[in-house]
Amino acid sequence: MIPASSFSFDMSFCGPPPTLATLWGRWNLDPFMLIALALVAALAAISLRTASRQRQLAGGASWALAATLFGSPLCALTVALFSARVGHHILLTMVVAPLLALALPPERGRRAKLFPALLVSTVALWLWHAPDFYAAAFTHPAIYWAMQVSLLLAFTWLWLGMLRADNAMAAGLTALSGAIQMGFLGALLVFASGPLYLPHLATTLAFGFSPIEDQQLGGLIMWVPANLPLLGVVIWRLVDALRPERRPAVQ
Repeated sequence: MIPASSFSFDMSFCGPPPTLATLWGRWNLDPFMLIALALVAALAAISLRTASRQRQLAGGASWALAATLFGSPLCALTVALFSARVGHHILLTMVVAPLLALALPPERGRRAKLFPALLVSTVALWLWHAPDFYAAAFTHPAIYWAMQVSLLLAFTWLWLGMLRADNAMAAGLTALSGAIQMGFLGALLVFASGPLYLPHLATTLAFGFSPIEDQQLGGLIMWVPANLPLLGVVIWRLVDALRPERRPAVQ
């Protein structure tokens, strides 16, 4: 095994691993990120100026949460703890992505191709949690942003179909499939015989976790809390599909 001390965080977007003493001072004020956030806010304001109040609120909430995820000390914490990185990804894919989907025009999702969206989001999730690809995201900001943007776009596409598709039964079964594969990945992490992620082998003890305990916590987050939004969609859409007169998807 490669020694944990040999891993370098020199090019990590969120900087070196923090400690408990330094964590709350680790706000991320990267100028390129701040410019990107400002541009996204401006474009959203223009595109949503005539949209419904619900779409405007969803767009604003998705932007605010994304800015918090990447600008707050949570960004630095994800360098030290695998469980924090998992929590970061879950908030991105299970909260920011559905909010962004709700901010988009409803017609984009009504006839969405659900299987391709499920396939792409599943590949993105498993790919970026494969140990080598996961570790690569700490080695250069471009790879880090490839991870974050691909997860956000893939899951926004998935949520757009699950929330808006005319075929409620297909949308419910798609959400169920997504919950199953995410839960399976989480279970694999919980029951793995040893730590899998090189970047965290020497960074978790500062927060009171061994590397395997940190990995198990991350797997548990992915296995249970991450699945709650998907299971909510399963119940809603399948119940809707079984009604004699179906209600339209969320407007």
